[in-house]
Amino acid sequence: MKKLHDMTDEELALSYIDGNDRAFDLLLSRNQSKLYSYILFVVRDRDTAEDVFQETFVKVVTKLQQGSYTASGKFGAWVMRIAHNVIMDWYRDMRGERIVEATEGNDLSNIGGGDLLDSNIENQYINEQVLRDVRKLMDCLPAPQREVVFMRYFQQLSFKEIAETTNVSINTSLGRMRYALLNLRRMAKEHNIALQMA
Repeated sequence: MKKLHDMTDEELALSYIDGNDRAFDLLLSRNQSKLYSYILFVVRDRDTAEDVFQETFVKVVTKLQQGSYTASGKFGAWVMRIAHNVIMDWYRDMRGERIVEATEGNDLSNIGGGDLLDSNIENQYINEQVLRDVRKLMDCLPAPQREVVFMRYFQQLSFKEIAETTNVSINTSLGRMRYALLNLRRMAKEHNIALQMA
């Protein structure tokens, strides 16, 4: 029998279904950072992100225990889809209450990108400025476009995975990306922002 640390996420999920609680602990530790980053990026509030994260994993546990999970796809994509649905429920609740709050300065500092930077100091400065500009421009995109850009470029998900996670067709995901890129280019041009990495 395989050791837990040698198992894939899919195998760990099935092991948890069979009663191995340690398998779930490992699944959580493997997926929590990526999932929390995604949730925080979308909801833009740490308290809300923590609530959504908790609710997501409560739903994950419930669905696993109900036998709703089959190892036919990637576990991470399945969890992201659940998180997406929890976030959409949260947005519906917010819309119902008519409360809309953005974080102070609409800060998107939770997005990585340092690994894209060159070691040359001048290039590093230019690249950091470009990343700051991209984050600011992304904040102006409609939520579905911002979400697909985040999933594609910051989480490296395929368009198929994005489509599955957001419960839309691949064509819709591609369309959202296309419009997001067009909007980013237009906004960059309007504000005379150069988005070329050094």
